[in-house]
Amino acid sequence: MFVMTVDQQGSRSSSDLVPEVLNSLERVLHGRKGVALPFTRTIGDEIQGVLTSPTAVVACSRRLLRLGNWYVGIGVGGIQQPMPATSVEGNGQAFIHAREAVEDAKIQRGSVPASVRSDNPEAAQHLQALLRLIGLTWRTRSEAAWQAVDLLVNDHGELTGATQADAADALGVSAAAISKRLKGAAFDEEQAIYPLLQRLLLRADSPT
Repeated sequence: MFVMTVDQQGSRSSSDLVPEVLNSLERVLHGRKGVALPFTRTIGDEIQGVLTSPTAVVACSRRLLRLGNWYVGIGVGGIQQPMPATSVEGNGQAFIHAREAVEDAKIQRGSVPASVRSDNPEAAQHLQALLRLIGLTWRTRSEAAWQAVDLLVNDHGELTGATQADAADALGVSAAAISKRLKGAAFDEEQAIYPLLQRLLLRADSPT
């Protein structure tokens, strides 16, 4: 099971972004299997959700790191049953790990504020390294590049079947311009890394 605990950066000096991010994550998860408990506000400017699908975890991480302004903690492990009505009432190792992860995301030295904790420390470390690496791409991708990417994938980050020619027509630019944007966005590399992220999430949810 996967618990994501997410806290707003600089909340004392900025407006409350929780309603906006909850709406954004709801769009990402709409129609997707693997949501045990939807994201809700826990306390202050913090939100939390419980997911059962690695693809859902990757999709939410992608959206949060794209938006910026959020510390992302992913906890992997067991959850005390029966499942509570809301994540605020939840107990279990996954919740403990998620709290540890989000606190680490606040103090880690890198430029991508995302951390992972699980009962399988090695798998969590590998997943965290990969997530931070692709997260750097999400956080630094230009708006022009995102425009091209968004025409080829859905809110889950999955290919829609649209072609580069379709994207070029939609944006009114040349095929060469779209190709340049996608190369700058590391689009092919992003698509190739998703299966590995998902496998590492499953590994982190397995005993050492």
